[in-house]
Amino acid sequence: MSRIGRKPIPLPKGVNVTLAGNVVAVQGPKGKLETQLPAGIRMEQKDGQLLAVRENDQQAAVHGLARALVNNAVEGVTKGWNRELEIVGIGYRAEMKGKGTVVFSLGYSHPIEYPLPSGIDAAVDAKQTRLTVTGIDRQKVGQVAAEMRSLRPPDPYKNKGVRYVGERLKKKVGKTGAK
Repeated sequence: MSRIGRKPIPLPKGVNVTLAGNVVAVQGPKGKLETQLPAGIRMEQKDGQLLAVRENDQQAAVHGLARALVNNAVEGVTKGWNRELEIVGIGYRAEMKGKGTVVFSLGYSHPIEYPLPSGIDAAVDAKQTRLTVTGIDRQKVGQVAAEMRSLRPPDPYKNKGVRYVGERLKKKVGKTGAK
């Protein structure tokens, strides 16, 4: 039996949940999100909590997934999600252009403009080497952060590039000189 799937989701004050078929609509202080549930899983609302219930053991593989998706939506509309990126390298930096575009200087011959999708905000610190991506949809926040990281992935030889804050890199040694 899924341990995560059986765990109830507590509903904080100010969060309204609407159950319509296999779509769960969660509305809170930060916004509104809809989550599609896999077939055979349904949500039940009892005593200010949500429970994920599966019809039979055929849905055991997606029971915990469905519960986690709804929990991420509830947490997103109350607290929100964020990912922090760190830019390492001489001359590498990021800056905001207007409200919806981040401009990266990453050692290429031209700056890279990254337009932010709707529902996602970004903030650059004063040193222009730390970037925070925020939003209410966890999947979207993670996807945008991954796309920004892929503009210049961390190099294991020089330790330069865009990386997540706290990401550990294993530094490789370069070539050794011929004897």
